Amino acid sequence: MSHPDYRLNLRPLGTPRGVSSVVGPHGFGASPGDKKSKNKSTRGKKRSIFETYMSKEAVSEGLKRGALIQGVLRINPKKFHEAFIPSPDGDRDIFIDGVVARNRALNGDLVVVKLLPEEQWKVIKPESNDKETEAAYESDLPEELCGHHLPQQALKGYNDSPDVIIEAQFGDSDSEDGHGDTQNVLVDGVEKLSVHAQDKGKEDANAPVTKDESTSMSQDTKALSEKSLQKSAKVVYILEKKHSRAATGILKLLADKNSELFRKYALFSPSDHRVPRIYVPLKDCPQDFVTRPKDYANTLFICRIVDWKEDSSFALGQLAKSLGQAGEIEPETEGILTEYGVDFSDFSSEVLECLPQSLPWTIPPEELSKRRDLRKDCIFTIDPSTARDLDDALSCRPLADGTFEVGVHIADVSYFVPEGSHLDKVAADRATSVYLVQKVVPMLPRLLCEELCSLNPMTDKLTFSVIWTLTPEGKILKEWFGRTIIRSCTKLSYEHAQSMIESPSEKIPEEELPPISPEHSSEEVHQAVLNLHGIAKQLRQQRFVDGALRLDQALLRRHPPPQMKMLNDLVEFCDQMGLSMDASSAGALNKSLTKIFGDDKYSLARKEVLTNMYSRPMQMALYFCSGVLQDQAQFRHYALNVPLYTHFTSPIRRFADVVVHRLLAAALGYREQPEVEPHALQKQADHCNDRRMASKRVQELSASLFFAVLVKESGPLESEAMVMGVLNQAFDVLVLRYGVQKRIYCNALALRSYHFQKVGKKPELTLIWEPKDPEQEPARQVITIFSLVEVVLQAEAAVLKYSAILKQPGPEGSLALEEDEEEDEEEEESHGALED
Repeated sequence: MSHPDYRLNLRPLGTPRGVSSVVGPHGFGASPGDKKSKNKSTRGKKRSIFETYMSKEAVSEGLKRGALIQGVLRINPKKFHEAFIPSPDGDRDIFIDGVVARNRALNGDLVVVKLLPEEQWKVIKPESNDKETEAAYESDLPEELCGHHLPQQALKGYNDSPDVIIEAQFGDSDSEDGHGDTQNVLVDGVEKLSVHAQDKGKEDANAPVTKDESTSMSQDTKALSEKSLQKSAKVVYILEKKHSRAATGILKLLADKNSELFRKYALFSPSDHRVPRIYVPLKDCPQDFVTRPKDYANTLFICRIVDWKEDSSFALGQLAKSLGQAGEIEPETEGILTEYGVDFSDFSSEVLECLPQSLPWTIPPEELSKRRDLRKDCIFTIDPSTARDLDDALSCRPLADGTFEVGVHIADVSYFVPEGSHLDKVAADRATSVYLVQKVVPMLPRLLCEELCSLNPMTDKLTFSVIWTLTPEGKILKEWFGRTIIRSCTKLSYEHAQSMIESPSEKIPEEELPPISPEHSSEEVHQAVLNLHGIAKQLRQQRFVDGALRLDQALLRRHPPPQMKMLNDLVEFCDQMGLSMDASSAGALNKSLTKIFGDDKYSLARKEVLTNMYSRPMQMALYFCSGVLQDQAQFRHYALNVPLYTHFTSPIRRFADVVVHRLLAAALGYREQPEVEPHALQKQADHCNDRRMASKRVQELSASLFFAVLVKESGPLESEAMVMGVLNQAFDVLVLRYGVQKRIYCNALALRSYHFQKVGKKPELTLIWEPKDPEQEPARQVITIFSLVEVVLQAEAAVLKYSAILKQPGPEGSLALEEDEEEDEEEEESHGALED
């Protein structure tokens, strides 16, 4: 569809943005060796596409002088020609435009960049949407800003979530008046049309570039203020290739059957468009691939990049294995795990030999004498009903003077994981358990996770405990840290605990509760849960900072404050929308989000939308070694509003917690100080950060896969949706019934025209629909944040993906589709830090 206000920038398929579209004798980017060109002027010369990397010495010197900047590369999964690294000054991210400027770096790599001259910086026009100028992170939000986000569940589930000692749930304004009130525009009986997502609504190298997309300055733009520019840079060195260099995708024959390359290589097309296309030797391919390529059209393969030359737009790789048919759960899952570097292999015999060999295992008598015996105390676990790795337990005993003795008891995993052993090494490498919809990839062998360390009820267990004496208001009077032995009296689920909280004076029927050891009663457990809930409510009101343990080898977790310019712009936008937000601190922001919304489904949706918007300025929470970071002001955890924070409660599934247990044991005199230098500990912290990010992304993709199965088997699924973001040519929606987020592109809609503008800080897209009947007037629809629209989710053929359809206002129907790959833009703990 042509559009009077936009021009097309046509490039051959696969041409990286910023690369000449001249096609060579073997097709564009015919590299492993781009032989001699038929063009006489370049005969005998290799065409260099990428710059040669700087030397290590030059990079080191440039970083010291501040001439170069390092950071983790983030590639926008929905606009894969756009990449970003964080700006050292905490301002707007540094923009890296196109494959050439990325210089063969992949998503997640630690890169060194050099700023381009100011006249080449990206121009941010006043009417454009700032959201497009920032990188995308994974969808992890600050724990003070949100509750448990389950994207595949309906929003009504928010009110059903537990509220024991877990962070409280969050979730008004009416939809836009006038043209913004899409409920007044939408009518019943619309016709639903259908197109393929791979044909429309998907950005690729052939996508039209609008006039509004400006990535460099012309001479007449130099008068623009500094605020209108975004620093732009190019990659000059890769410090660490953190991307696995593995990808899933399909095999294709090269287009030119007469070329020399056709006889040697096939083309691997990754499912993730942020990964380049890859030449793979035909000898790695199935024997009949060349003669029967259609037989493999839907076969998923794993390919690993082994090289990427300066003169080739495509990488060179090797096929690792065939996974099976695209669209099936297990092959897709294995592909996800491999792409994100998750080790899901069986544990080796060397690792299993580190575990106790004589079973059932009992606690040695000499260990009993070294620990505080709490086996007679009323201690219990609260976990999801299906959980099998129970690594934390609670107790709350009322004392005669009206105070409480509150205990948190954590499985003593470090007792079973000798430092330096094969088991220690594999746990350190995996760093975290990975929770998929259908299974768990454990950090430790199941014998440890589910038996020896898991705090199963009515069995003696080794634990590390913290015990406080607290007033009912949560003031700490006394504290104790140490190794203990406990005997949990029962395994409560979240639902059990929630029913106790909601029925404080009613006895829960015995048949509705799990078995409780005879030494304790259900009433005793019920009262302990109520006491813990009361104290937790007090603690939420004020974070306490009384005492702190400090070691130069301490493994801590910090969360830097948000990017202030983005945050201030967002507050200004909310003010324009009539929403008064206080963003002076994480607590104030949480209070604002909580107080201004009701609990009906539209209010909950607006709360989700606003929370998502406020996640964007947030930065990532990170493990770090205190001996490496000199400025103690940077130790602070912004979202939790505490000066010092670490992870301690989940050693079965997080290696960082195991390290913390070892350091705490050394501080308390249970063992010698670990022989580890601060920089070595920092390297382990970095690895834990990387694995945590990968784990979270894998979990999200697994959930998305299974939701696609639901759509395929039960769809099409209809729902209202709320607009949560408006861009120049697209908008994001939150599908209310299912809690998933989708992007809808204007170029996939049957529009006569569309126009983007900003009214103050509020972005608006005006859609003018093309009427099917020429005698009808075109329908006008204004899309802005909090607008309500109608969507239909429908499955795509052969693959586990689904599309969002936008219903056209008026008697005729139309739609827009989005391919469900990299559904939530690449964010990590944040834009925010969601602690467990």
